[in-house]
Amino acid sequence: MSKHEEAAALAAEKLKVIREGELYRIKLVHSKALVGQALHPDALFHGAVDHAVGLARARMGGLLQPGGVSGLNVKALLPYAKSLMPYALTVGSFIARRRLIKPVLALALVAGAGVAWMMRRRAAAEQE
Repeated sequence: MSKHEEAAALAAEKLKVIREGELYRIKLVHSKALVGQALHPDALFHGAVDHAVGLARARMGGLLQPGGVSGLNVKALLPYAKSLMPYALTVGSFIARRRLIKPVLALALVAGAGVAWMMRRRAAAEQE
């Protein structure tokens, strides 16, 4: 190989390394932007709700799908949940500050049992 060919090969290799570095930097900036977007509260909330809905659907079958047994569409409730979140956080912090967690959990358990009893009673009435 002559000196001219070696210089041309070296220049081509340098250009290749420079292009790979530019591509790496572009990918790095893009990844940082994606991570920054994913860390916004809205994105975190939607991701958590999607994950919870996916787990619930996997565990309970088609109960939570639109038109399922309960007819509950969780995705349609997201805008309402987002607007109620500041109130829920305020109430939650009040409950935690006053150390009312156990009474509130007991009340929620009783309310859940009451709702389950009413739904079972309504389902039995519909079957008759």
